[in-house]
Amino acid sequence: MTTTTKYIFVTGGVTSSLGKGIIAASLAKLLQSQGYRTTIQKLDPYINVDPGTLNPYEHGECYVTDDGAETDLDLGHYERFLNTPTSQANNVTTGKIYQSVIEKERRGEFLGKTVQVIPHITDEIKERIQILGKSGDYDIVITEIGGTVGDIESLPYVEAVRQLRWDLGEDNGLVIHLTLVPYLSAAGELKTKPTQHSVKTLMESGVQADILVCRTEHHLPKDLRKKLALFCNVREEAVIQSIDASTIYDVPNLMLDEGLDKVVLKKLNLNSSVPDLSRWNEFLKRHKNPTSEITIGLIGKYVELQDSYKSILEAFIHAGAENEVKVNVEPIHSEYINADNAKLKLAHLNGVLVAPGFGERGIEGKIDAVRYVRENNIPFLGICLGMQMAVIEYSRNVLGLKDANSTEMDANCDTPVISIMEEQKNITDMGGTMRLGSWECTLTDNSIAKKVYGSEIIEERHRHRYEFNSDYRSQIEASGMIATGVNPKTNLVEIVEVPSHPWFVGVQYHPEYKSTVANPHPLFVAFVNAALKNQEKVVPHCHNLNCGHLFE
Repeated sequence: MTTTTKYIFVTGGVTSSLGKGIIAASLAKLLQSQGYRTTIQKLDPYINVDPGTLNPYEHGECYVTDDGAETDLDLGHYERFLNTPTSQANNVTTGKIYQSVIEKERRGEFLGKTVQVIPHITDEIKERIQILGKSGDYDIVITEIGGTVGDIESLPYVEAVRQLRWDLGEDNGLVIHLTLVPYLSAAGELKTKPTQHSVKTLMESGVQADILVCRTEHHLPKDLRKKLALFCNVREEAVIQSIDASTIYDVPNLMLDEGLDKVVLKKLNLNSSVPDLSRWNEFLKRHKNPTSEITIGLIGKYVELQDSYKSILEAFIHAGAENEVKVNVEPIHSEYINADNAKLKLAHLNGVLVAPGFGERGIEGKIDAVRYVRENNIPFLGICLGMQMAVIEYSRNVLGLKDANSTEMDANCDTPVISIMEEQKNITDMGGTMRLGSWECTLTDNSIAKKVYGSEIIEERHRHRYEFNSDYRSQIEASGMIATGVNPKTNLVEIVEVPSHPWFVGVQYHPEYKSTVANPHPLFVAFVNAALKNQEKVVPHCHNLNCGHLFE
């Protein structure tokens, strides 16, 4: 532990797919593994107050914290690496900054002063950066600044960093700059100019990088590192190579080999030791050496962009390692599924997950998919909207309620087995107004959920407006779909199961948000295990690209 909180700022030039979030999370893991209480926050330069109103195609998934913050998906990486929860304070946007400053101006808190970017906006940014550090809970706070140095949106954040470095003192803050070192195959040469120009742009804002992390496809030779150190005004040991990795979970070890943690701790005047990565490396060993292989169908509306379901994909990696199974996730667009082709698209799968989402596009495809897996005993997990589709499908095809639907899809439907929550009916603002954050759930004895969790009371994170309509609960349960998880205060249904099916579970919450390397989510672990048991029962998958089996 330190007596003064230390701050690390991660900025970026032009980078490729492995970006600042993974570097920040990997460094945090190395520092945490040496006993330092470490957290990470993300500063996002967009003017949206949060990503809650953004289409997943725009910004990937919206990650939700225990305290109900709708945040950037990088916070998911932070939690998965560190196994510690984040909060509202871990994600700040330009929208939040300006909203707060304008509200203060309206209250007269600036005493008639002209409100300007400097000092008012930068002061607000500095205050948000230091909230976590001043809590007394952390020795080191890593702040990832979104966007690219030189972009107009990032300038206030870079200026705030410049001021903070002055305020904090030499040993209490440092800047890591992530850049791209491209390889020109025609010349057979790595080029340093993009890094030099990126560092120059940063210096024009008054900020000198202390450490360079260079994204590269090829190893950086010693002479090139020396050149970068000389031209970018950093020490040679502070030029860190970040080479392509087979999995993001390799990056902490790669950064350890490069000595990133040692350089950081030396600059912060802190003691370094050998990080304890034994548990982490055990996970990696199991992940890279599976004894079996399964295929799970991920049915959703945003499958063209993997980041739309980032936490789900990572939860499958954690659960796969726990089961020593390689989980191949096959994305299937729900718009392209119907009753006629469901067998072609789903029969070869060991399990099917119907993903969360909003709106009516692709809904009937999800319902047809649920019917096929229910009738053919394929292990099923429905999350949020996926659970709601399972309820609608069961109501239509087992109860015979042919008009069963959600009021989200049809506001005037005659049989609303899924309906908007009472407290949501008069809400007009879309952002931050859903049922968000962690809520309790009581589990029923002899249910899959109770067996999986091993506990009577659980807490899971939510993000939705529509619910299982309890007016139909007795009718649905009498037909064989049972509510096995209920919120003890509101009596809202959180989990449904079909006991006559080998493994059929729908949950209103988002279990994927709480899955980490150290603690794979038990629901995903059990689902993967059920899919593994189902492996020998499925038909072989045809690899003819024209047959219609594959994602279109």
